[in-house]
Amino acid sequence: MVKKLSVLLSLLLFSLVSFAQGNWGGGVDDETLHFGFTFQYIGSEYKIEKAANWRGPFFDKADPGPIDSLTSISSFVNPGFGLGFVSDLYLTKHLNLRFTPTLTFTDRMADYVFISGKGYEQDGADSPQGKTRRSVAATMVDFPLSLKLKSDRRNNFRAYLIGGVKYGIDIASKKKFDDGDKDYFYRFLKNQKKIPSYEIGIGFDLYFEFFKLSPEIKLSNSFKSVLKRDNEPYSESIDKLFLRNFVFSLYFE
Repeated sequence: MVKKLSVLLSLLLFSLVSFAQGNWGGGVDDETLHFGFTFQYIGSEYKIEKAANWRGPFFDKADPGPIDSLTSISSFVNPGFGLGFVSDLYLTKHLNLRFTPTLTFTDRMADYVFISGKGYEQDGADSPQGKTRRSVAATMVDFPLSLKLKSDRRNNFRAYLIGGVKYGIDIASKKKFDDGDKDYFYRFLKNQKKIPSYEIGIGFDLYFEFFKLSPEIKLSNSFKSVLKRDNEPYSESIDKLFLRNFVFSLYFE
């Protein structure tokens, strides 16, 4: 709640400052093609669709060992960040085409609760008491292509809606997911490396003397399941696994 209030107060402050100034913006809206850069805060989580037999029991098919079963699977929003560039093409008075390639760093989390109460620890991911946490560390290169629908400019303020598609490629080292020598219950949850998504959001253009600042809030959701199946209970218990990101961006143009 504190973070949400801070964001709202920041937007209000920026708006008040922009109204108090002259008709600024560095002439960026008069250019057919202009460029900029962006900083992003990303909240990443999974939308989980469980398999019909998600409660197990599970056992190592190659070497049957201790049998266990699940009572719960959940995900939660985990913070990350991104850095990117902006290419903006003027189409009409109220419509622009934007291409914003971005490098993002996120950790996606899923928590499993086994009926035995055991925690099967993953290296680099501390599990809460009574849970088994699986973390997927992702370094993504995202290629979003969006349409920006703008309102009329009022002094140094303009609101807009934005929507489009994004194609992401995970460039993280394959070594992070090399768990072939690990026991069944200690293996990783894995994701696909190439993830197409759709995005929709809202933002505000705030005009300063030499540049334009645009705070933006956006929701991104993968078109299809990002789950990569393997011989472990963490993917076997899931039917589909969608990736959902909540993105707060600051664009400087």
